[in-house]
Amino acid sequence: MTTSTEGSIDRQSVVPYYQQLASVLEGRISSGAIARGAKLPSENELSVQFELSRATVRQALQFLESRGVAQRIPNRGVFASARKDGTGWVIQGKEGFLENAMGHQNRSVSTRVLRSGTATFPDHVCQALNLPSETVGFELVRVRSLDGTPALFSTNYSPPILTPVLASASEVLAGEASLTTLLTNAGFSLGGANRIIRAARPTPEIAEALAIDEDEPMLCIRSTSWTPEGLRYDVYETWVRSDIIPLEVDVSTVDLGNVAR
Repeated sequence: MTTSTEGSIDRQSVVPYYQQLASVLEGRISSGAIARGAKLPSENELSVQFELSRATVRQALQFLESRGVAQRIPNRGVFASARKDGTGWVIQGKEGFLENAMGHQNRSVSTRVLRSGTATFPDHVCQALNLPSETVGFELVRVRSLDGTPALFSTNYSPPILTPVLASASEVLAGEASLTTLLTNAGFSLGGANRIIRAARPTPEIAEALAIDEDEPMLCIRSTSWTPEGLRYDVYETWVRSDIIPLEVDVSTVDLGNVAR
């Protein structure tokens, strides 16, 4: 493994090298180690430092450009972009809301767990996870507040294989740690997901938790996640107060589909 004082490349990880390098560089920008507007190390410097091919380094820099984190100036190099004013959730990314808000926006996020434990899954969850009807798995219901204001109401459903992992995750169940990180560390890293956004009216429980009127339409995101091997391991339904958290979707012409590791 190649290491640096601020990041590393895990040669055993299923995460492509370009994504790992992009994460390291974005972390340096977020922490201020690379100042906003400062020039990033050259492709050759990064290639030597992380022992990666120039092609992989180039893909990492293009990925940062596609996220709006960096900007390429012809004949000068790649520079860290100025901080964006947006406070949205980039929903096509691999990170959850907590990681996005804390890691990239430096926002204050608090979590209140309403209930957790085993529960009989609704039919649509069983279908999404390829499980028999009336499967009993783990349910986690939370309210997430952004800078003190209730912003998200989310319900996560995890298959029976993950029940022991979640049942013993005291920090996650107390609202003090990331579910995404827990699942990744348990070997269930994100390989892909399908996310559907629709407008709907909240239930009385959701409206009360988010301090809104029951007749107020909201954005509801329903997502099914699977591992790189295709194993479905998480279904969540999140109700978003988009007046507090606008949903962001980045559009890029950079082809990241065929990247050499």
